[in-house]
Amino acid sequence: MTKSKAKKANEPTTVVANDPEDRKGALKMIGGSQSDHWNNTLANQAVQALWVKNSDATERDRQLSATVAGLAGIGPKDELEGMMAAQLIAAHNAAMECYRRAMIGEQTFEGRRENLNQANKLSRTWATLLDALNKHRGKGQQKVTVEHVHVHAGGQAVVGTVERPGGGDQTKMEEQPHAKQIAHAPEPALWGSDAERDAVQVARDGERPLPDARGKVSGRADRE
Repeated sequence: MTKSKAKKANEPTTVVANDPEDRKGALKMIGGSQSDHWNNTLANQAVQALWVKNSDATERDRQLSATVAGLAGIGPKDELEGMMAAQLIAAHNAAMECYRRAMIGEQTFEGRRENLNQANKLSRTWATLLDALNKHRGKGQQKVTVEHVHVHAGGQAVVGTVERPGGGDQTKMEEQPHAKQIAHAPEPALWGSDAERDAVQVARDGERPLPDARGKVSGRADRE
C-alpha cells in the first residue's frame, strides 16, 4: 500500500446528519423517519432478510415489492416503529420458511422437529414484537369512562371491583347499566311510642319483701 492510499484511508469521513435533501420524508411511510436515507436502509434490510434463493426473477421482484408494501401497511410513525416493523416482517418470513421446510415430504424426523422448534421460537418473537409495537403506540393502555351514575337514597355507588369477606371468588360485580351497587337495604319501620301491644312480663331485679330477721328459726334450740 502506497503512502497516498494509506493517508486517504485514514482520512475522517464527513457525515451530514441534517441534509436538507435527505430530510424530506418522502418515504416516511416505509421507515417512519424524516430521513429518506434511513427509510431506504430499513427497506433494504427487510428485503435482504427474505429467502429468495430458489425464486426466479419474477417471484423475487414480487417478494421485494410485497415486503415494501408490508412496511407501508404497518405504517411506522417513527424510527423505533420502523425497526419493529422490519423485524416483524423478517420474523414472519423466517417462521414461514421453517414451517415450509418442516412440511417437506422427504424431511427426516429430526429435521422436522428442529424446523418446528425454530418456527415456534420465531412465532413467539413475532408476538413479542407486536406487543411492543402496540405498547409503543399506546394500544396497551385502557381508559374507562363512567357516566351518569345515579345514587338513590340509602344506596352507595361502587365503581370497580367489590371484595366481599369470606374468601373465594366473590369479586364479580353485578352487571347493571350504571355500574352501581346498593350497600344498604331499606329496613322496616320501627313501632311508634303510642302503638298498642300486649304487655310482656320481663324478669328483672326489683324490690321484694324480706323475711323478719327476728322471726322464729327452726333448729336445735326448739328441740331443747
